[in-house]
Amino acid sequence: MSFKKNLLAGLVVLGAMGLHVQAHAAATIINTSGTVALGVNDLGNLNTSVGSVAVNSSLTGLAYKFPDGSFRDATSPGCFCEGWGVSVNGSVSGYANVTTGSGGLTLSSFSSTGNSATSIVTLTSLPGLQITQAYSEANNAPGALFKDVVTITNNTGATVNDLKFVRVMDWDVPLTEFSEYVTIKGVGSTTLLERSHDNGFNTADPLGGDAAINGATVDVDFTDVGPVDHGAYFRFNFGTLADGESYTFTTFYGATGNEASALAAIGAEGIELYSLGQSNGGEVTGEPATFIFGFSGVGGTPVEPDPNDVPEPASLALLGVALAGLAVSRRRRVV
Repeated sequence: MSFKKNLLAGLVVLGAMGLHVQAHAAATIINTSGTVALGVNDLGNLNTSVGSVAVNSSLTGLAYKFPDGSFRDATSPGCFCEGWGVSVNGSVSGYANVTTGSGGLTLSSFSSTGNSATSIVTLTSLPGLQITQAYSEANNAPGALFKDVVTITNNTGATVNDLKFVRVMDWDVPLTEFSEYVTIKGVGSTTLLERSHDNGFNTADPLGGDAAINGATVDVDFTDVGPVDHGAYFRFNFGTLADGESYTFTTFYGATGNEASALAAIGAEGIELYSLGQSNGGEVTGEPATFIFGFSGVGGTPVEPDPNDVPEPASLALLGVALAGLAVSRRRRVV
């Protein structure tokens, strides 16, 4: 009997025993408005064929529904280069990326619903260090963003030092995949950020290399660099984590139909550090789609104003006085 037949026979037996068997734990989740899809693998990185909806790639990573009704992906065409990694003590790491490689992680569990997914893993050589990633729709911009609440928990029995975390992705923005404009904002004000640049092809291993494609993008804010095939790389250093302690922050992925609505979503969620991916020709207005990748809880301050913030009456009164004074000043200059 062939291996495939043996496998099928085994699945039949397990099914008869009432056990649920999943050949590859992964899921494509879609927000309730039906506009943004994420393909989440069991280790928590993106780009999967399970439930894929993208028409411009064999996998779905981060996809947006275009006006013609099709989902087009911005992280999986050409290279499945999206991933994350964690390291401690300068010597132990685990990371997950479909193309550049995965290693050092042990899966504890993976579960999903139509619009959420949760991955729990541990470091293989330090199993007391657990990383939980809980994907769901963002609280204040659910039509534009998914949030990934990342919790790193230390149950190793000892303090760990030099806790680093990497998230890296290659933008392949439709309709001009491999020729996009990339923006990064919030670098200078994000105190826990150790390294940033535009190379989405880097390993997700925090102990690996991190050379930039464009040297001018290293550790600085930049706007509309391109057009070229590049992405975004961020490495954080969360310092020391005592035994029994956890550190939690949030990663965001999403897309909107233009740049203005993307910035509004970023402001609504209080995102401290972000990258935008836009097509060649769409870098001014962000149309037909602006793709979003960002973070909060990483030692920064919100980069964009929250469009839902309404000035209090006292503030409005002061604003009125200031405007009245400005009008008088202008009349005086005219006279």
